[in-house]
Amino acid sequence: MDTHLTRIKGGVGAPRGFRTAAVSCGIKDPSSRRLDLALVASEAPCSSAGTFTTNRVKAAPVKLTVTHMRRNRLQAIIANSGNANACTGLPGLNDAKAMAKGVAKPLGIKPQQVGVCSTGVIGLPMPMERIEPKLGKLVEKLSSKGGTDVAKAIMTSDTVHKEIAVSFDLGGTRVRLGGCVKGAGMICPSMATMLCFITTDANIPQETLEKATLEAVEESFNRITIDGDMSTNDTVLVLANGESGIPPVRRNGPRCRQFRHALRWLMLELAKAIVRDGERVTRFVTVRVAGARTYLDAKKVAEAVCKSALVKASWNGGDPNWGRVIHAIGYSRARIREELVDIRYNGAAACLGGLQAETPMERLREIVAEPEFTIDINLNQGDAEYYMFSSDLSPEYIDFNRSEYAYWKQARKDGLV
Repeated sequence: MDTHLTRIKGGVGAPRGFRTAAVSCGIKDPSSRRLDLALVASEAPCSSAGTFTTNRVKAAPVKLTVTHMRRNRLQAIIANSGNANACTGLPGLNDAKAMAKGVAKPLGIKPQQVGVCSTGVIGLPMPMERIEPKLGKLVEKLSSKGGTDVAKAIMTSDTVHKEIAVSFDLGGTRVRLGGCVKGAGMICPSMATMLCFITTDANIPQETLEKATLEAVEESFNRITIDGDMSTNDTVLVLANGESGIPPVRRNGPRCRQFRHALRWLMLELAKAIVRDGERVTRFVTVRVAGARTYLDAKKVAEAVCKSALVKASWNGGDPNWGRVIHAIGYSRARIREELVDIRYNGAAACLGGLQAETPMERLREIVAEPEFTIDINLNQGDAEYYMFSSDLSPEYIDFNRSEYAYWKQARKDGLV
């Protein structure tokens, strides 16, 4: 924990001037009472920034929110779990618009000031007959204490809700920063399905917030991978309402650097939480690449190792198979020289100069048997570095992902397909 940041309660609802709520609609199962529809709303206009999936197949809410943010500053976010509203054509876009409109009117804002996010099964129409009647209740339920409910409502295959809130001094005034995230499967860099909502009561001008968000995402959510799959719905949204009362934070000034540091820390903690809660994950692995000729070479090596099914399978088995690591390095398309590559597990040498090191195999097995460990790769060709966070690949992951389309049975009952 950064010594300049103080952990507080409340998650995405912790900053001043934000209210949050969640309700149950039975989106995936009408008999279920689990929370599956959430709302985050600011009492004041916000600066807003976001990043979205780079998948060429984009869900209707992603398309709508991108359009909203081109012309307006968001003041609210509505999100659902259970249905991704992806590959649903014009009806899906109209459903996303209906969700925005349904909360905008009672909030007294424009529908274009509402970001819409969805996560769940792809290809099925939204059960709007269960969602629309709950929109009014969702707004009525808004409070300063509903942050945890929002984090729970956006979960799909997650096993735990993920939220963080901190306070810190910004130019002598205490400000707050809070966020929540969901994601456990379909996680891969390039806007690694995941949703993240972050709020702050700091006064951050639009352009400054956009740059800070892009930088923080690149150093957090774009550095994780679980299964190498990129979703159609990935979204990060950041809202800043200035309710702390501080003057606007100047770009590149000391207060701006403080804020960027706090935002990066918060996103990085949420990103790590996604990997630790990955679908049937048993290992959390940090891969650090050093000594590359260029930043791009270092990135290519880290991504090749972290995405390799063979490497991830060996981690699951507690096997310190550095041969699989170096073979991934070799096909990464980075400029490397085999005879210069060093590989270490928690500091213990497994490979030096491209050859087997003298560390006893029993010691390496002990390291890889731990739930968390670090692999350091030194290419010994330059000064460029890169890091990533990854996980193992288990037989249980395959079993878990064989049956998602059970939801189609309910969709047939609803007359949606």
